Amino acid sequence: MLLLALDTATPAVTVALHDGTSVIAASSQVDARRHGELLLPAVDRVLADAGLKLDAVTAVVAGVGPGPYTGLRVGLMTADTFGLALGVPVHGVCTLDGLAYASGIEGGPFVVATDARRKEVYWARYDDARTRVSGPAVDRPADIAEQVAGLPAVGAGAALYPDTFPDARGPEHVTAAALASLAAEKLAAGEELLEPRPLYLRRPDAQVPKNYKVVTPQ
Repeated sequence: MLLLALDTATPAVTVALHDGTSVIAASSQVDARRHGELLLPAVDRVLADAGLKLDAVTAVVAGVGPGPYTGLRVGLMTADTFGLALGVPVHGVCTLDGLAYASGIEGGPFVVATDARRKEVYWARYDDARTRVSGPAVDRPADIAEQVAGLPAVGAGAALYPDTFPDARGPEHVTAAALASLAAEKLAAGEELLEPRPLYLRRPDAQVPKNYKVVTPQ
């Protein structure tokens, strides 16, 4: 097994290789505006660090969000392209699940929250690092304050809103290393992973203007 994992659902552009036993190479850069520019060089870098070629990959794992439309689609389209080119399966993993797994929190409950912009967070609740019990959802922090009161919280969204998440902890951003490790664990146990389809949870910011005037000739 050689899993190529990647995620662009948060400001982190993150890639990793997992051989079924452990992560053998990984790269993460935080830059919310350069997902498309940074992702493929990161793939090249981890392959070079591992001394492997792309055709050694046996499956691709992609973070499916939730996340902003533009960043999220970069990773998913890249994963789909690799899958088609190599003839290998492409699996999806919820990005929040990757953060929960990386937190190492075994005794829950706790919350994972990432920045959804518009003064909102993407969030989910967990019983432990591997078990999501609700979500993912997108809400204003003040609207979920009662639901998350007293719970530890992981992720950049928690760090942004200390009034709602006073017990905010790291990591702030997901890593492909965590996604790959979680996916490898689930595959070894015979569990099904998600389809590599985006969890947007809301409509994209860009909208077609109303009363759009047609200028093409009739």
